[in-house]
Amino acid sequence: MGARTFVVVGGTSGLGLAVARLLVDEDRVVVLGDVPDEVAATADEVGCDGTVCDTSSYEQVRDAFARVVDRYGTIDGVAACASMWIGGDLADLSSERIRRAVEVNALGTTYVFKEALDHMHRQGFGNVVYVGAMAVTKPRPGIPVYRATKSYGSSLVESLAEAQHSNRVKVMQLHPGPMPTRLQERVGDDFLDEVYALPEQVATEVVRLVRLAPDDLYVSGERVLRADGRW
Repeated sequence: MGARTFVVVGGTSGLGLAVARLLVDEDRVVVLGDVPDEVAATADEVGCDGTVCDTSSYEQVRDAFARVVDRYGTIDGVAACASMWIGGDLADLSSERIRRAVEVNALGTTYVFKEALDHMHRQGFGNVVYVGAMAVTKPRPGIPVYRATKSYGSSLVESLAEAQHSNRVKVMQLHPGPMPTRLQERVGDDFLDEVYALPEQVATEVVRLVRLAPDDLYVSGERVLRADGRW
């Protein structure tokens, strides 16, 4: 099919970085991240483009996607990997931290889908893959706000997948279990299962979904669970 263009949101670390590394061998990749030094380092290391973008800002998301389209013409797929960890009992969480988690995990995800799907509808094809968390399938103490914000993303995907009315624009989601990533380091070892997948292993499934061809059938709305251990 020739080289295609993919955007990896949250592509400077963890699963997003692993996805970018797999995609760049055959295709054009643009990673989005909110820390300028990390975006520059990732672009240099992986050999891809990078754009600084705080997804909690609609204007920054809009402008980032517009730059990709201006440079490459189309966006074949988007891997929405950005996420903010927020653990702890609700009573112990500051209002500022709660607000930031909602801004990144809920509003940011919404803005990414809004812009991605807008461009894909105009070009007539494209895939969006939301990376959620196995936490949405099973309540777990100590993560009420994180689980709620990730459940928001899952609900958004389900509704959007039904609303496309064309398999040429696919909206899918993948829910990995705990992985040894930078986010996991913030979580702590108590939340890491004894058996777990590495980011590189989960990334292969994200890449499979985001690279699906417009004519591949019966996949829009697909929900993939990828975890080992007790979940």
